[in-house]
Amino acid sequence: MPYTLQPADAYDIDIETVEYLDRKVTAGDRWILNFGPQHPATHTTLRVILELDGERVVQATPHIGYLHSGFEKLAEHQDYNQFVCTASRMDYVAPIVNDIAWHQAVEKLFDVTLTPRCTVLRTILSELGRIQSHLMCVGAAALDLGAFTAFLYGFNEREFIYDIMDFLSGQRFHPDYTRVGGVMRDIPDEAIFKKMVHTFLDERLPKAIDDMETLLNRNRIFIDRVQGIGVVTEQEATAWSLTGPLARASGVRRDLRKDSPYLCFADDWDGQGAEAVKFNPAIATDGDCLCRYLVRLEEMKQSSAIIKQLIDDIPGGPINSSPDGKMHIPEKGDVYGSIEATIQHFELIMTNRGWNAPVGEVYSAIESPNGEYGLFIVADGGKNPWRASVRPPSFINFQAFAKMLEGHQLADFVAVLGSVNVIAAELDR
Repeated sequence: MPYTLQPADAYDIDIETVEYLDRKVTAGDRWILNFGPQHPATHTTLRVILELDGERVVQATPHIGYLHSGFEKLAEHQDYNQFVCTASRMDYVAPIVNDIAWHQAVEKLFDVTLTPRCTVLRTILSELGRIQSHLMCVGAAALDLGAFTAFLYGFNEREFIYDIMDFLSGQRFHPDYTRVGGVMRDIPDEAIFKKMVHTFLDERLPKAIDDMETLLNRNRIFIDRVQGIGVVTEQEATAWSLTGPLARASGVRRDLRKDSPYLCFADDWDGQGAEAVKFNPAIATDGDCLCRYLVRLEEMKQSSAIIKQLIDDIPGGPINSSPDGKMHIPEKGDVYGSIEATIQHFELIMTNRGWNAPVGEVYSAIESPNGEYGLFIVADGGKNPWRASVRPPSFINFQAFAKMLEGHQLADFVAVLGSVNVIAAELDR
């Protein structure tokens, strides 16, 4: 059963009289409610113990780690290309973003510079992943409050992004598309790829966003459920180290695409004086669930504008690069027609001879859909990382959830949780 309700004194915990909402609450007035770990509104394996005074939340205690996946430990047993399959599963809502984040950190370790073609392609895919995540977030947040139609508007367009990922990589859900210094294969047909992206950005996405805004933005029920709920001030967001839409909805003007630019967000990204792509980070000030919803809507529009700046001018040339030309898997046609490519493919795939990493440590971060997604890698000169540690945004952002919920009604739980957009695989340690 998703819910269990017991008196607070049934638990071996020390509950004292506390003050909130200008009145005193004693232990006898409180009840304990287990929300999750299996519940439709948690969207994942997530458990929160709520202490209630009637319908009002006095205290919330989140419990994490129900997936028991051990992602960081797995990195020690997989090489720098193999781990991409694990990295993408840390954020199963927008897995391509994690692929890019992982290999960006590895390329920093190996001092690999991407080709202009790969840089543009990765930028396009990272913004498609952002849209993919935000469509799920705003749709599911509305669904939790009873707006089932809004969920369909968002999820239908996610399906089209899956089609694009399938066209590129051969897999819809977990593309595992990136490799050290590039991607698993070049765009199969550039004309078809561009047409698919244009169809999505010019026809499908604008209609979906317009439909959601028409349905929700002036809907009295929806606004009453999210406005003024789960407020986080700018000072609190900074103190909690919140990032991403959660922080920007509270007025924190931080976006790694601007503050620590990478890919096409950096000036001279192609080594020939190319300018950074232009966009305006979405900033709100009230810090409530409504602002977090509006920030994500605006970010989808900005991501669309970023992709449009790049999609028609994807540079030609090679898609992969490496210092010695031996780090990436050769093209299939070369494997069949060149003894050098056959040997290279054999060594990388069959014998696992591969290449050894330089001894050192690096930290690299990108602006993922939920905030700063950082990876710290320690290399001892072997084929696998000696240690890999992740700074997932959900893990950091979720620490503020209890504070955001205290004093609100039990019914506000799903509104606040939906606005935080917790990915359980990022919580797992």
